[in-house]
Amino acid sequence: MHTHRVRPARAFALPALAAVAALALAACSPTASGETAAEGATTPSSGGFPVTLDNCGFETVVDAPPERVVTIKSSTTEMLLALGLGDRIVGSAFLDGPVPDSLKSVPAVEEPFAAEAPGSEATLELEPDLVYAGWESNLTAETAGDRATLAQLGVATYVSPAACKEDGYMPDPLTFDTVFDEITEVGSLFDAEDAATQLVEEQRTALDAIVPDDRGLTALWWSSGDDTPYVGAGIGAPQMIMDAAGLTNVSSDVHDTWTSLGWENVVEADPDVLVLVDAAWNPADAKIETLESNPATREMTAVKEGRYVVVPFPATEAGVRNVDAVASVVDQLADLDL
Repeated sequence: MHTHRVRPARAFALPALAAVAALALAACSPTASGETAAEGATTPSSGGFPVTLDNCGFETVVDAPPERVVTIKSSTTEMLLALGLGDRIVGSAFLDGPVPDSLKSVPAVEEPFAAEAPGSEATLELEPDLVYAGWESNLTAETAGDRATLAQLGVATYVSPAACKEDGYMPDPLTFDTVFDEITEVGSLFDAEDAATQLVEEQRTALDAIVPDDRGLTALWWSSGDDTPYVGAGIGAPQMIMDAAGLTNVSSDVHDTWTSLGWENVVEADPDVLVLVDAAWNPADAKIETLESNPATREMTAVKEGRYVVVPFPATEAGVRNVDAVASVVDQLADLDL
């Protein structure tokens, strides 16, 4: 496996709200529509627009198919690439790894404008009409901008629904139907319904063709963290992927998407397999080194036997690579000496 180098982040000062507003108003026209919709509804007018969505409890209004999009996180960037909408991306940020060869990339993705969550000034300099974020925390006053403020400045925002955390919005649990629904919803925002329908059909067919491992193996999903591992819990993407691959998650009893788990608990669980997430900022090689150098963890069965399954970080958050992640996990399990 390879360790990915993180591109250095540009230094962006966070401006005062007045400065942000002046910059954005010079670049963006204000949103005209003030229409509201029933919760979770899409309300088209003639031609299908405007589209109004209840997105993580925030009303998102898109007056026309976005032409200038800033994507934050790999999951959102790859969603647009998979739908053939890469030419709409004017800036990408906070990518967790390289774009797979199967997706046609664009310069704005090959050279992200920020290695982590971008600031509001840097985001608005790109004159977006939509910011598509993988996490709600990407859209705050301290990051790309508060959603209400951006809306006042004519910039629509959309957060991956799988990342919603509020009661009534957080998927409980996340399912592939939720993932496919996001593909469909993004298609509606971009007037790309046909591409979305085709992509969902392809993904459903690929998922149905996967034969899960049937040996009843237990597994721990280690996403990040060193002193205290951050692991896949019972209702998020890691659980969804492990379920589909035939693995029993040793942390499935935690009612959350991810959770912190002390090393003593990891050692006590002694799972058959360790699923290691390979991120640009926390590679799988480093995780293996930690496991094999720690006196406690190196005595775990999976460590002694080298039972590692590696999944790239961009495939571990809800998105177009989840089905491929299941297939990869199943293939890697078949190759393990068990």
